[in-house]
Amino acid sequence: MTRHFLVVGAQRCGTTWLHDQLAAHPQIAMARPSRPEPKVFLGDDPVDADAYRARWFAHAAGAVVLGEKSTSYLESPTAPDRVAEALGTPQVVVQLRDPIARAVSNWSFSRDHGVENRPLAEALRANLDGPHPWDPATSSVSPYAYLERGHYVRDLSRWLDRFPVRIQLLEEMLAEPTRIAELYAWLGVDPDVRPEADEDPVNASTTAGGELDDDLVARLRHHFRESDEALAGLLGRDLPWTTRSLT
Repeated sequence: MTRHFLVVGAQRCGTTWLHDQLAAHPQIAMARPSRPEPKVFLGDDPVDADAYRARWFAHAAGAVVLGEKSTSYLESPTAPDRVAEALGTPQVVVQLRDPIARAVSNWSFSRDHGVENRPLAEALRANLDGPHPWDPATSSVSPYAYLERGHYVRDLSRWLDRFPVRIQLLEEMLAEPTRIAELYAWLGVDPDVRPEADEDPVNASTTAGGELDDDLVARLRHHFRESDEALAGLLGRDLPWTTRSLT
């Protein structure tokens, strides 16, 4: 029986780096092409498992497990059902990070791709007042959900109810190299494989205008406090970004 896993999110949480760490393992085959992300389970049509494997994993002979990274899945209300219908109960990996740092990265990505023209502070202050309108015809998810996307537990519940889920934090993955071995072991592949380190684990941005003052950071910390507390409770440990300043 073919085993599958999915990296479902979150966006702008170092998942491209994670994809590369997974793809470097000789027993893991990641969906190709990986860019743009496959997003197979966001469509309206049923997904046939054999056709899915033929389309995205033709290179996977000899692999122990097949993986797909599509970070829009985490926030999709329908993706879990579509995944279950096609693949049963694949393992699900969710990588998260400081939601403020994630919001900054999301803004940078939107600016770099020409869909955001507001300075960072202006965009985040406006988002504190509510969501920004967007056209679903132009992207699968809102490019402006800078803060909404950082309320992780709200989106996690629909996955936790259906699948075996591993939640990991980017800050811990980078600080503790043994974490990737733990992930390999969880996926059922050789944990002793050591991929080469990536010097730039988070997609870089060249966008200027991304400064936050202390007052806005404090407002954002307050905004995320309840969500962060829920995530800490779910994980059973403190979150690294709640015990240090944003850097």
